[in-house]
Amino acid sequence: MQKVCIVGASGKLGQYMVRHALDRGYEVVGVCRERSVPKLAAFEGRITVVPGQTDDPEVIRRAVAGCDGVLTVLVPWGVRQYASGTAQAVLDHAAPDARLVFSCGWHITRDGKDRYSWWFTTGVRLAALLGRLVRAVEIDDQVEACRRVFASGTRWTVVRGSSLEEGKSQGLPVWSRRVGDAVLASNRTRRVDFALFMVEALTDDTLVREAPAIVGRLTPSALAHASASGAPRTDPSPPTG
Repeated sequence: MQKVCIVGASGKLGQYMVRHALDRGYEVVGVCRERSVPKLAAFEGRITVVPGQTDDPEVIRRAVAGCDGVLTVLVPWGVRQYASGTAQAVLDHAAPDARLVFSCGWHITRDGKDRYSWWFTTGVRLAALLGRLVRAVEIDDQVEACRRVFASGTRWTVVRGSSLEEGKSQGLPVWSRRVGDAVLASNRTRRVDFALFMVEALTDDTLVREAPAIVGRLTPSALAHASASGAPRTDPSPPTG
């Protein structure tokens, strides 16, 4: 891994990913909307910025050229299929052997075997309804974006984040294949650590074509799982099926 493109680099998660990638010595190309370029001023001279809409195929084509990995924040802004357009542009223009890592929330399910609480499901439905009413977000389009990723033949990983918070890093989050597993019960991850997991996934071949649901390493549920198993693990849920 030498050159990495970060699609959505100007957001909070994106900026953390930029820092983690630079710390590893990667050459970084960041993509963000033109009005958001000033948010990347702290990285001036250290990264290449490609301004433009992240669902613009031409913008993505230029940005991912020569990149070994692409980190993509799937943001469901507006009602113009922004997330699925972004995902499709990355799938179409990244190198065939590139590692593609996408971010989304727990509400995405790959196989329908995730178990959600009533309050979580209700919250997602309300957010989707209100988002459409005010034409601010399109949660269903994020679902469509991930469906396209899952159906692709690329070397993808979809990282499903729990509720995010700011704070000092707790280290690499733990993960499970199924939302509803006890290790994920705390439903809390530091944003800086979500970004860390995304960047680490670039070089972790065990995560190729996986959709890990993550939780903070020092949350009560993760610590309880580590205690029960005898030692902390990066993957608290052994592969099944």
